[in-house]
Amino acid sequence: MTELATSPKLQLLPAIDMVDGKAVRLTQGAAGTETNYGSPVDAAMDWIEQGAEWIHLVDLDAAFGRGSNVGIARKIIARAGNRVKIEFSGGIRDDKSLEAALEMGAARVNLGTAALENPEWTRAVIAHYGEQIAVGLDVRGETLAARGWTEDGGNLWDVLERLEDAGCPRYVVTDVTKDGMMAGPNVELLKKVCTRTDRPVIASGGISSLDDIAALRETVSHGVEGAIIGKALYDGAFTLPAALDVAGR
Repeated sequence: MTELATSPKLQLLPAIDMVDGKAVRLTQGAAGTETNYGSPVDAAMDWIEQGAEWIHLVDLDAAFGRGSNVGIARKIIARAGNRVKIEFSGGIRDDKSLEAALEMGAARVNLGTAALENPEWTRAVIAHYGEQIAVGLDVRGETLAARGWTEDGGNLWDVLERLEDAGCPRYVVTDVTKDGMMAGPNVELLKKVCTRTDRPVIASGGISSLDDIAALRETVSHGVEGAIIGKALYDGAFTLPAALDVAGR
């Protein structure tokens, strides 16, 4: 515990995934596996009251190409004010959707499929927006998942090399097989990614306990900046204040 107390802080981002106006969690990112957790606005206010500095807000309907929850996202950002920063993800595939996300007040936009399918556009928006851009690397083995995790998006290391060349400022790395499974994060994958980039990495998928958060905090020295937490918080495996304490707030 003494070693943990002196290690650098791990940034935590409670996740709110939105489907049809509700906060949900999926199992391994599969459509149709939603567990409903109620109002996304209420969830956001709860995380803010409990001390969240960031919220990872995902429009899954937009990611799957079947609709939009942007109205609720706007409401969350308006209610949150300056108390929390929003990382927004889901369906950001062109200038219009990217600009709309930033204009509504998102501090950072997470590109997914577009970063895999449209390299030149991705390079251009990274050059223009800098730290306001992150790229999500959703991984099964060494293969990336695209279009709401329904299609293959290429080899992880090939895409990472291209994004490094484009100057990508930050990566959100998700082991799809771990997401929603409460089976622990893929620490080895995160460390491998960190050996190939000097940019900060945000971990996603699998966190089930405070011990998992402690283990991820130990990877901060390798380049892991933060961790997205979803199902474990919603199911009461631990509280956000307890998680923040372990993360070093």
